[in-house]
Amino acid sequence: MKLKFKPLSCRFIAEHTCFWMMLLFLTVGCTARLYQRASEGEERSVPSGAYPAASGRIFQYSADKEKKYRAGDREIPIYCVKTEKPQAALSFDAAWGNEETGLLLEILNRHGVKATFFMTGGWVKQYPEDVKAIAAAGHDLGNHSETHKNMSRLSREEIRTEISRVHEQVKRLTGKDMELFRPPYGDYDDDVIEIADSLGYYPVQWDVDSLDWKDYGADAIVSQILNHPHLGNGSIILMHNGAKYTPEALEAVITGLQEKGLELVPISALIWPEGYHIDPEGRQISNSH
Repeated sequence: MKLKFKPLSCRFIAEHTCFWMMLLFLTVGCTARLYQRASEGEERSVPSGAYPAASGRIFQYSADKEKKYRAGDREIPIYCVKTEKPQAALSFDAAWGNEETGLLLEILNRHGVKATFFMTGGWVKQYPEDVKAIAAAGHDLGNHSETHKNMSRLSREEIRTEISRVHEQVKRLTGKDMELFRPPYGDYDDDVIEIADSLGYYPVQWDVDSLDWKDYGADAIVSQILNHPHLGNGSIILMHNGAKYTPEALEAVITGLQEKGLELVPISALIWPEGYHIDPEGRQISNSH
């Protein structure tokens, strides 16, 4: 037996369509109001400084944090600083020998210049009195890794150990926490920069290489620095405490830089301590600029 359905009149359809449309609007309105109240309640219940992922603010914080040393598709350390102040920094890598360290400190002291010394763990162990002398003279104590290895070839845990061990040694000797890290050979990758940053360090390179390690002579060192195309406000100059002609060149380097109008300060006084980012050339730039 077939069932027969009575056709609905246009009036019946119209009346019931209005009913369902009204019901739909009421449902949507109530749902929206409930969602608004729930959102307001969630916002009020969040502790100060903590935000739910849905708010979007946590994503902004993460993006800013990632951008600190991120330039393009990689992490880049501080090679120089963008600043209007006519300042530059002398830095010395200390990995082998200490025969001339005392003389370097004497020359720096005579000119009232503070510099930065990046030291390996092996150097710290072998010359603890020099470490103390550098600290007592008011120079920056910088971390140059424990064993002077190519950091980019190490695992993340090995990188962390290389940085942490020498930190602990210097802390025991001087009572000071180091904050500046220079990877040996200037060799780094994203892991090196990220881990150094996570340990509270500013990863630092240089934009003016004295080439003193090539032993070309004192005049060559002086000329290399004073005529370097990158030399200017915010430059970080690389030298070595164990290079043969560095002590002989240092006095002329200092006076030559000062004659160019550059005040020599330690790297800790040159860099922006917070609120900064790095451009693709490794220039540290204040976010307020």
